[in-house]
Amino acid sequence: MDDTKLETLKEWMDDSHDIVFFGGAGVSTESGVPDFRSKDGLYNQHDVQFDRYRPEYLLSHSCLMNEPKVYFEFHRQKMDTRRVQPDNAHKYLAALERTGKLKAVVTQNIDGLHQKAGSRVVYEIHGSALRNYCMKCGKAYPPDYIFDSKEAVPHCTCGGVIRPDITLYEESLPEAAVRGAVRSIAQADMLIIGGTSLTVYPAASYIHYFEGKYLVIINRDELNVRMDAHTLVIKDKIGEVFTCLAELQGLRLD
Repeated sequence: MDDTKLETLKEWMDDSHDIVFFGGAGVSTESGVPDFRSKDGLYNQHDVQFDRYRPEYLLSHSCLMNEPKVYFEFHRQKMDTRRVQPDNAHKYLAALERTGKLKAVVTQNIDGLHQKAGSRVVYEIHGSALRNYCMKCGKAYPPDYIFDSKEAVPHCTCGGVIRPDITLYEESLPEAAVRGAVRSIAQADMLIIGGTSLTVYPAASYIHYFEGKYLVIINRDELNVRMDAHTLVIKDKIGEVFTCLAELQGLRLD
């Protein structure tokens, strides 16, 4: 951990009043949730049952509609985060929100861990695996329903298929979450980008709405992002960075 960069980050945060965090799969890896594109990520896991399919197809609208049994089996095996607990990255952001400095979390994750940690303003631009609804009548179903259903393809009382409220490939992002995310980023005086490769569009493009003073990137890999004098890059695990930062700031990670 680079102590000089950590001190700089603290100083910038002290000078900021409207902080927004934009994060991806790397925020939850320390909770045990695999990311997508790393060597141990979901796209590189070999499973005889699914190896003949492209990973993107298994998470697509086409798969849901054309091969629903395959889609739901993959979802049940790979997307169940109901018993996963927040890591220190989630806990830190919730603590920062309680101070009044952090105004919003914009997340590409569908695991609900930010809310479980205590964050209240969370824009889930790819939806949530903890919400389900009927594709025919719109009736909502609890988080356990799809995972516990005895049907290979779960059905509503009206006969419609019950699906998770997540944004699949080939689908549009949820309008309300996108509006909230873009508005928050545009108003922020500090944007922290963490745990994301910024390769999934259109979500990754939303950071271009940021016109504030301080841009912070916390990621193990290089990102293709504009840099200037007020850009700070920390190449480390985001949970470890936030744990050390919390100690400097005297924040409790409950």
